[in-house]
Amino acid sequence: YRYCKYDRSGNTSIENGPNREVSITSSRREAKYIFLSDGMIRETPWRGAGVAIPMFSIRSESDLGVGEFLDLKLLVDWAVASGFHLVQLLPINDTSVHQMWWDSYPYSSLSVFALHPLYLRVQALSENIPEEIKQEIEKAKQQLDKKDVDYEATLSTKLSIAKKVFIQEKDLILNSSSFQEFFFENEGWLKPYAAFCFLRDFFETSERSQWGRFANYSEDKLEKLVSKESLHYEIICFHYYVQYHLHLQLSEASEYARKKGVILKGDLPIGVDRNSVDTWVYPNLFRMNTSTGAPPDYFDKNGQNWGFPTYNWEEMSKDNYGWWRARLTQMGKYFTAYRIDHILGFFRIWELPDHSVTGLVGKFRPSIPLSQEELEREGIWDFNRLSRPYIRQEILQEKFGSAWTFVATTFLNEYDKNCYEFKEDSSTEKKIVSKLKTSAESSLLLESEDKIRRSLFDLLQNIVLIRDPENPKDFYPRFNLEDTSSFQALEDHSKNVLKRLYYDYYFQRQENLWRQNALKTLPALLNSSEMLACGEDLGLIPSCVHPVMQELGLVGLRIQRMPNESDLEFGIPSKYSYMTVCAPSCHDCSTLRAWWEEDEERRHRFFKNVMESDELPPDQCVPEVAHYIIRQHIESPSMWAIFPLQDLLALKEEYTARPATEETINDPTNPKHYWRYRTHVTLESLNKDNELQTIIKDLVRWGGRSIPPEESQVEDAVSEKQQSVATGVKIHNPSESNGVSLKDPLAVC
Repeated sequence: YRYCKYDRSGNTSIENGPNREVSITSSRREAKYIFLSDGMIRETPWRGAGVAIPMFSIRSESDLGVGEFLDLKLLVDWAVASGFHLVQLLPINDTSVHQMWWDSYPYSSLSVFALHPLYLRVQALSENIPEEIKQEIEKAKQQLDKKDVDYEATLSTKLSIAKKVFIQEKDLILNSSSFQEFFFENEGWLKPYAAFCFLRDFFETSERSQWGRFANYSEDKLEKLVSKESLHYEIICFHYYVQYHLHLQLSEASEYARKKGVILKGDLPIGVDRNSVDTWVYPNLFRMNTSTGAPPDYFDKNGQNWGFPTYNWEEMSKDNYGWWRARLTQMGKYFTAYRIDHILGFFRIWELPDHSVTGLVGKFRPSIPLSQEELEREGIWDFNRLSRPYIRQEILQEKFGSAWTFVATTFLNEYDKNCYEFKEDSSTEKKIVSKLKTSAESSLLLESEDKIRRSLFDLLQNIVLIRDPENPKDFYPRFNLEDTSSFQALEDHSKNVLKRLYYDYYFQRQENLWRQNALKTLPALLNSSEMLACGEDLGLIPSCVHPVMQELGLVGLRIQRMPNESDLEFGIPSKYSYMTVCAPSCHDCSTLRAWWEEDEERRHRFFKNVMESDELPPDQCVPEVAHYIIRQHIESPSMWAIFPLQDLLALKEEYTARPATEETINDPTNPKHYWRYRTHVTLESLNKDNELQTIIKDLVRWGGRSIPPEESQVEDAVSEKQQSVATGVKIHNPSESNGVSLKDPLAVC
């Protein structure tokens, strides 16, 4: 052991000289106690900092149009030089469902186990790549070196090159002991994945209803599809080959990060694509007639519809959530921490009918509904009136103006004088979208088609109660029901009753149910790996969520512009609890620079109330503003302060030439957003920018957060640990007191 010395004035120092050794051998049978205290050093809990960037957004001199797993080694180098202990990514699983740019959405997995071929470095597939293929790679690098990711061109180029290398090396690789070991450990998901990809390409769709006899999965069908005797076996093996190399490359980057004392943090999406390997193989685990989303919140006032089927938790519980446990085990091969996307979904999920397009008219699952008997006791009885769209002539005239008669004759039936209902071919949001696209009359209104669609959706959503399609005597209050003209047309008694029941449904009666649900599902995840779990707990948060997270030791998320406190406009980082990750922005909102510029009045309030200045704020997020906000977060009590790379680049003016709006990763209000942002500076350039690294590292150090050890310290520590293994002597390294456990980075937490 090495000792920490301290004098009477409280100054501390690590002693020099060789390690001290303690011998505890004794022939006497009595209890031995060794007291070890680092209290003089750890006056406050360990705190670290990190950087967040999507894998696809990274730019290097070696990549082909998109960030690649091996680029993470350069990012880790930059993180260490900047004082960061953590690199956070978005999901990296294969999403190639549609084989077009829609697949850029990283949360819609084709497979929760397979890695995305997009992140493959083709140059690293072989040491013997022929010269003509090398020339093709160099040409592709130039063509794909664009401002943003060209998803389709990049993926097709990489797969084309990979196939050429595979043809030359398939026998060598597929017969190697390394590949055989990989295949043996992963064949449970690898074989269905390869078969699915083959069928998707053969039938030119992932919609398995188009796959004939292969529409329904079975083990016998799978074995025929992946049989060595099949004519397409080489295609199957190509998918094995790509996944094998992705595994090698990500493993290399992951091990590099561990040796550098840097945690790789992954992302666990809440859903899977409706047309995925997982829903094909395990259809019983999903409610395929439903869709997952989120109720109206900060991100979207109309709610969100992600399109994923909801989970059949009852079925999943039968094997103690084996599918989830397998996912976490797989993630644990590469990551040391992970973000649980939309952790609220493990308490309750916002469930929508699969015919919905928007996310507004949904209900929570599980939840205790309003029963017909309960409503009747309260004097509510006209259930058809409350659960059907309330459409009157004056509403149509107000919404559509002179076009109201066209809308009425095209989409509606008049069932009573001035009272309308939707025709059968227009009775759902998806039917409306389809009819607008195919109707000959709609071509006359092309300029206002979007407006007509939104207005028709408003009519369809003009209800007060949602009738349960599986239990017609159960009802759910429509979110924000007071905003509807259907509600406003009711008499006062019904309004008062429904307002009270609305509040009870959303904020009272479900709490114990949701708590019990989370305490059944979340422990299965947490116990299936040694990774540090961080929950994304943003949005409409039930009161049971934070106590459960605290009970389970889950780290929460705090975004300054989305405070949990209803009476605050801006969060106060200095008051965050320790078990949190804090950040000024995230991938689902505008960057720090864009946020600063997009609302002048809010900018003034922040400058006055948070930065405590009565002067006029600058129109742009100048480096001084970014420095102040980043320092706020670094000095917070949160266990982790993790910053999007775009926000860190705002610390130097030379990196702010690109328009701030172009740095936004996702627009949650657009379900078909193209996820394609790339940084405008390479990692090699960032690693040469000692000035930016010093600015960030000083912020981290002065904020009292741990910084990674110097490389020489890491090498010494590794050497000492190897010595301890050889001699059986435990060695305490001072770098571990600084928050880095080289054996297990999470020991610091």
